[in-house]
Parts: sequence; structure tokens; C-alpha cells
Amino acid sequence: MQRFMALVSPEAEKHLEQLCHASKTITQRRFGKVIRLFAPLYLSNECINNCAYCGFSRDNPILRVTLEVDEVVREAREIGSQGFRNILLVAGEHPKFVSSGYMETCLKALKPTVPGLSLEVGPMETDEYRPMVQAGAEGLIVYQETYDPDIYQQMHTAGPKKDFDWRLVTPERAYEAGFRRLGIGALFGLADWRHEALALAAHTDYLLKTCWKAQITLSFPRLRPCAGSFQPLTHLSDMHLVQLITAFRICFPDVGLVLSTREPSSLRNGLIPLGITLMSAGSHTEPGGYTGAGKENLHQTTKGRIIPLEEGSSEWDNGSAQATGQFDIADERTPTEMAEQIRSSGYEPVWKDWDAAILS
Repeated sequence: MQRFMALVSPEAEKHLEQLCHASKTITQRRFGKVIRLFAPLYLSNECINNCAYCGFSRDNPILRVTLEVDEVVREAREIGSQGFRNILLVAGEHPKFVSSGYMETCLKALKPTVPGLSLEVGPMETDEYRPMVQAGAEGLIVYQETYDPDIYQQMHTAGPKKDFDWRLVTPERAYEAGFRRLGIGALFGLADWRHEALALAAHTDYLLKTCWKAQITLSFPRLRPCAGSFQPLTHLSDMHLVQLITAFRICFPDVGLVLSTREPSSLRNGLIPLGITLMSAGSHTEPGGYTGAGKENLHQTTKGRIIPLEEGSSEWDNGSAQATGQFDIADERTPTEMAEQIRSSGYEPVWKDWDAAILS
């Protein structure tokens, strides 16, 4: 931790070129010249939480939908046709619409054709996670959002997500349930970035010792425009993002580092050699974004009650409306274009790196 503190300090900014070189060398030594590709599949944008920074926040008057299982399969089939074999299932936290039984059913439906399935859903108990692991989930992603307890309370005003400590220990419950990949991260734009970085590093160090059989991945999402009027409270510059990535790679050489389509294409291109090992591509952050699934069931939700759209209303938009996304993406390149960019950078795009048959 002392070394990490030094690498994210203002003084270390003067040595950014050396940090980049060291990070590149370590990454190639540990991971080779490969970038693992994945795609998010949003199942539902229903949510019971009020999170000031999120487009899915329960008080936002957005168009919502929860996909039927056959629609989830259709979305996954379209994602698979683009090359992906690693899919991240994402959903807002609302037990009325997204129960553990719903997630388990979706996993069982996808398992025969999707070898790599991970989840980014509301925190659950260990006993609720176990059936999901048995159904085919091998990874769980849960971001703490901010490690500053005071800002956390300000940002989360209603719903089970208000419980800071409950969310913080979620990776340990998931590990006990049998997940082999655990992903954590902070949402940059809420608290001072160096404070978040140090807390994330401490959390990483703890999980590497406690959950030592699992692979740990880290993500550094920066706030993007979304439904609502929230504006970032702090700023993480491109230069400081590079400093952050290189510091984590140097101090935690075996963790996976994730870069999503939140970042613009030019920056993502430049970060490929500097420590990143996992990237998303061609992403949609709205349920049904890949095939248009769920359009006929769009509605608004008030206090858990579905409010159907009236035909001819502005929300209906003559039937061409779609569910509201969680946030706006910045890199809109297709998976094919992203894979070609990776190759042109001298790296290999990897669509599949895991299959349950490995353990048979």
C-alpha cells in the first residue's frame, strides 16, 4: 500500500512515461498480448434504489422493461453472432421484477450456448448466489460506487443500497457461494479520485488474500451522462486515469483491469498496451438494445406499480420508443471494428477463455 500511495501521488505524475513502460512490461509478462472481449446484456432497468448518479434511479420517470426469458435468449444469440462468448448479465435491483429465481432461469437458458456468464445485479445472500453458480454463472461484479461513507449516504437516499457495509462485503459472500471471478471498482466522479484509489487498492489487497481461489478484476468507470440532472462532483482527468491504471498494474500484477465503452475510442486505443486486459465492445445499456426485445412491454413504474404507456402519448412515440439506458456510451464502434483495432495495436482479441469442461 505504501508503494501504491507513492504511485498515485502528485509527485508520480512527473514519471508517467516510466510508469506506462513498467505497466506495459508487467502486463505482457503476466497476460501476454491479448485483450479479452465481453458484452453486457441488460435484463431489466427496474430499480428500487434511489441513486443520484444513475439513470435507473427509481424516481427517474424513464421507460422501463424487464425482458422475458425468451427475449434474453434472443439478445444473447445476437451478441453471440457478433463473436462474443463472454456475456455480463446486468439488471437494476428490484426484487419484484428481478428475483433470484428469474436470474437462475435466465442462466439456465443461456448456459448451453454461452460458456462465460457473469452477473452485475443487486447484492444477495450467499444461499441465493449458490443456485446461480450451479446454473452457470462464473463471475460476479459489484462496484462499491464510492468508498467515502459520507458521500455514499448522500448519493443513496432510498432502497437497500443505502447499506454501505452490506454492499462492501458482497464479494466475500459471492466467493463463499463459488464464483470464480470477482469484479470490484469505484465510480469516479463522486469523491476525490486518490481517496477512491487508495480504498480500492486496500479492498483489492484484502480480497486477494481472503478470496485467493478467485480471479479479481478491477474497473475504473467514470460518470457518463444519463437520465436525470446529476452532475459529477469531482473530476478524474485522462492523465490521472492513466496514472491510476498503471499504479494498479504495477502493484497488483495479476488482477484483470477492465475498460468499458464509457471511454472514448481514442483513449481506449491508447490504453490497450498500458495494462488493460478486458474490454467491452458494441455495448447497449438498455434492455433489448441488441434486438429491440421488450418494446411492446415498455412502461413507467411508480412505487413498484406498472403504469402502461398510453398509445399516442409522447412516451409511446408511435411504438418506436425503447427502454431507457443506464448511461450514454462513448465508444460506439462495432465489435468487429474493436477487434481490428486490437489487432492493429499488435494484440490479439480473445472472445473465449473459459469453458466449464475445463473442470470436468
